[in-house]
Amino acid sequence: VIKLNNRVKPLYSTEGRESNMNEPNKVAIITGAGSGVGRYAALALLNDGFAVVLAGRRAEALDETLALAGTDTANALSVPTDVTDPAAVKRLFEGTKNRFGRLDLLFNNAGMGAPAKPLEELTVKQWTDVVAVNLTGSFLCTQEAFRLMKTQDPMGGRIINNGSVSAHAPRPNSAPYTSTKHAITGLTKSTSLDGRKYDIACGQIDIGNAATDMTARMKDGVQQADGRTVPEPTMHVDNVSRAI
Repeated sequence: VIKLNNRVKPLYSTEGRESNMNEPNKVAIITGAGSGVGRYAALALLNDGFAVVLAGRRAEALDETLALAGTDTANALSVPTDVTDPAAVKRLFEGTKNRFGRLDLLFNNAGMGAPAKPLEELTVKQWTDVVAVNLTGSFLCTQEAFRLMKTQDPMGGRIINNGSVSAHAPRPNSAPYTSTKHAITGLTKSTSLDGRKYDIACGQIDIGNAATDMTARMKDGVQQADGRTVPEPTMHVDNVSRAI
């Protein structure tokens, strides 16, 4: 459950702030917004006054996120998107510009893993599927974000990539996922460097075991580097939204 009294907790407390009704909303795109970290980040940003474009493969999952947002949906746009498809990604960013006029924040969150099996038993398709979503998808979205952010007025924006502690301490039988998260760090650094002249900042969040459907199996135990299978603790996914 990711709502409290039918609303998510605000990303930052607005208590004591002065409201400026003439100030336009900041605009964010969240990929993988139909579940888990992406869903909670989208809800938190909506609750904090952002206009949010929700992207994900499954329209019904995006609709569920919008339903959880309640009255906050006036500033929300749902765009079913396959981030591995350049044409679909282009439509996502064009739709954002047409609806909201600009983009201030991109959260590259869409991701997937491969079956936990020995590296030598993985198929090439299992490898390429993970690379396509986790790495190529983030690259394609970053490309389109650059094209929009460098031409808008005021120029610039922020890109946040969803990394993983797995890039630093991988689990056994996780070569595709771990490799792409290492690559995301390289993409983050290159994006940060190349974005300087356009006032585009780029950072990365190496998320641990945020409590989502993906990490539900942690409580039953997962394989460790020393061969043991032990339960792992999880943190509330709200910690991730607070870091964005």
